[in-house]
Amino acid sequence: MATKPNDKEYYLDKPENVQRLLNVFYVICALLFAADFIVHRHTKIALEEFPAFYAVFGFVAFVMLVIGSIALRKLVMRKENYYDVDD
Repeated sequence: MATKPNDKEYYLDKPENVQRLLNVFYVICALLFAADFIVHRHTKIALEEFPAFYAVFGFVAFVMLVIGSIALRKLVMRKENYYDVDD
């Protein structure tokens, strides 16, 4: 991939290394998901007792944040020619 002899090649420049890193992340996610069924949690509300509650809650919160930002963008966005000087 290096075009010049002095170009430094980094670890993530190779697609196979990126795929290895993604596979490690997938395994970590799977292990954490499996641990959610095994590890006892001390909960304060009944909803927290459901398996994968925090994963579902985080996903729903993220989706709501994106939807809210789309609505907020429509509210505060200025016209494209806002800074044009009309003399």
